[in-house]
Amino acid sequence: MRYLIVILFFWGLTSAKAQNDFYESSGDVLQLALPAIALGSTFVYRSDDRPTWQFIKTYTLSVGVTYILKYTVNEQRPNGGEHSFPSGHTASAFAGASFLQLRYGWKIGIPAYFLATYTGYTRIKADKHYWWDVFGGASISIGSSLLFVKPFKKNKLAWSFYKNGRYYVAGCRYQF
Repeated sequence: MRYLIVILFFWGLTSAKAQNDFYESSGDVLQLALPAIALGSTFVYRSDDRPTWQFIKTYTLSVGVTYILKYTVNEQRPNGGEHSFPSGHTASAFAGASFLQLRYGWKIGIPAYFLATYTGYTRIKADKHYWWDVFGGASISIGSSLLFVKPFKKNKLAWSFYKNGRYYVAGCRYQF
């Protein structure tokens, strides 16, 4: 999984060479790479609780609320543009990161949140957003994930072997 993140990140950077600003281009890549990884994980780690549908609902609500607020609030960007609040790049990245964390735990969540936070930083560094725009986008996505994402539970198969007097006993337990 972590190799896929690195490959997607650098592949996106090389395809985004037309942009002069490293921060801006890396944020552009991560805002799409994190949700793509989260969606891809639902096909790799299949379960009966419909993880793909959980991601689709999370991402749709997150992006939908973000863009409704962008056009309702219509705050001016630091560079003079329109529709600053909340940050769409950050909302997209945090939708992927929060899905990964809530679904698979902190071992995957910490690096995902780090990359999503970096995405927000790139938006501030590129003079596209204020810190509260980034915080707003992250909050919307985390809230969306909390509504729809259920933790992944592995089916556990346990084998046991032991000797009972003169006999050997083998056992199998499957926990749902």
